[in-house]
Amino acid sequence: MLRPALTLFALFTGLTGLAYPLAITGIAQLAFPHQANGSLIEQNGRIVGSELIGQPFAGPGYFWGRLSATSPYPYNAAHSSGSNLGPSNPALFSQVKGRLDALHRADPGNHAPVPVDLVTSSASGLDPDVSPAAAYYQVSRVAHFRHLPVAAVKALVARSIHGRFLGVLGEPTVNVLELNMALDALDSGHAATGRSSTIVS
Repeated sequence: MLRPALTLFALFTGLTGLAYPLAITGIAQLAFPHQANGSLIEQNGRIVGSELIGQPFAGPGYFWGRLSATSPYPYNAAHSSGSNLGPSNPALFSQVKGRLDALHRADPGNHAPVPVDLVTSSASGLDPDVSPAAAYYQVSRVAHFRHLPVAAVKALVARSIHGRFLGVLGEPTVNVLELNMALDALDSGHAATGRSSTIVS
């Protein structure tokens, strides 16, 4: 009984522990190399982030992403988690109020309704995307601080919208890091503003 058991153990260890992972890794590298290697985003030959993991942007001249509930710092991929705060939890109310206050301080003339994804965190705490509504809400602030035409920034947002998967699944999204990189590229001719055109991850 021992010999067949050890033989099967060795066989399935080789199949499921070595052959299958190596085959899947090889197929992924051949068919989907960008996704298999982390969907990394490069700028000037340097990796600045991933399409799958958000980054914190606090400057008023950049588009802001969703709040992150990870610790000890935002968008910590090693500690992906949501806040798990219920709608009646005072901590959630305080969090939402804090982001609302920050949005209003940065753009006091904007009286449009604030999209919910700008004041709440996602279940993963790593969400790199916002809704088109959340991006459009920030256009006036970004255009003001960048000294750019509102129409040009709005058109940039429109070009940055990713549609539904296969046209039917999910909702349209805007990747915040990619949008801010495109914003820096749009603003590269405005050297008089004194801002760096490099995204820092």
